[in-house]
Amino acid sequence: MDEAESAGGKKIRGKVVVVMPAYQAERTIERAFREIPSGAADEVLAVDDASRDGTSKTARELGVRLIIHPRNLGYGASQKTCYNYAIESGADIIVMLHADAQYDASVIPLMTSAIASGDADLVLGSRMKIPGDAKKGGMPFSKIVVNGLLTSLENFFFGTRLTDMHTGYRAFSREFLESVPFMKNSDGFLFDSQMLAQAAAFKARILEIPVKSRYFNEASSIGFFNGSIYTLGTLLVVLQFILLKTGVFVFSIFRMQPATDRSAVDVKNGKE
Repeated sequence: MDEAESAGGKKIRGKVVVVMPAYQAERTIERAFREIPSGAADEVLAVDDASRDGTSKTARELGVRLIIHPRNLGYGASQKTCYNYAIESGADIIVMLHADAQYDASVIPLMTSAIASGDADLVLGSRMKIPGDAKKGGMPFSKIVVNGLLTSLENFFFGTRLTDMHTGYRAFSREFLESVPFMKNSDGFLFDSQMLAQAAAFKARILEIPVKSRYFNEASSIGFFNGSIYTLGTLLVVLQFILLKTGVFVFSIFRMQPATDRSAVDVKNGKE
C-alpha cells in the first residue's frame, strides 16, 4: 500500500490523493500545486470544468493527472468527478484543495494524519478557528458575517460545534465518501452544504484544523447573486435536515446507497 508523509514526518499507510477542482485557474493552479508539501500526496488530480483559459495546459505541464469536462458542469459536478476518480483509483484519504491557491496547502499532512489515525472521517480547514485569521487573509467582512450566521444556524440544527461550515478545504476518508450519496447532491456550490448536512445526518466524526486563507484578484469568488442563491439553498438544506430528524420526510440526499451506486459524471473524451 502507498505511503504519504504525515505532519510529523512519519509515513501514512494508505494512498493519499489530492483533488483540485479547477475553473479559469491558469494563473493560480501552479502555485496551489507547488505549495503541496513534498511527500504529502501519492497522486494529484486536477479536474478542469471546461475552462476557457490555459488551465488544462498548465496542469499538463505540472504533470498532474488531468480530467477535462467537455462542457462546464459546475463546482459540485467537478467534486463528483474528483471523488469518483479518487475512489476508483484506490485512494484511502482524499483531500480537496481549490486550484485558486486560496487555502494554505501546508496543513495537508495535519488533515491526512487526523484521518489516518482514526480520529476523524472528515477534516475541515477552518478559516475561523483562530479569531481574526479570516480578516487578516482578506476575507470580505460581509462574507465573514454571513458565514458566521449560517454556521451558527447549522450548528444549532445539526448538533455540531464547528467554526467554518463553508470552507472549501476538506479531507475525507474513503469510507466516508463511499457511505455518503454525494452523487445526489447539487452540481453547483450548494454541494458543500449538502455534504456537511449528510455528515451530520450519518453521524460522521468531523474535525477542524485552523488554516490561513488569502483573498486576491485571481482567487475565485462566488459573487453576490450566486452567493444569495447559495445562502437560500443552504437554508433549504437545513430545513430538509429538520424534516429528516423529525421523521416528516427523507430527501434523497439522506438516503444511504451502496458504494457501487455512483453513476460517474460523463467525461468522455475529456479524461487523460
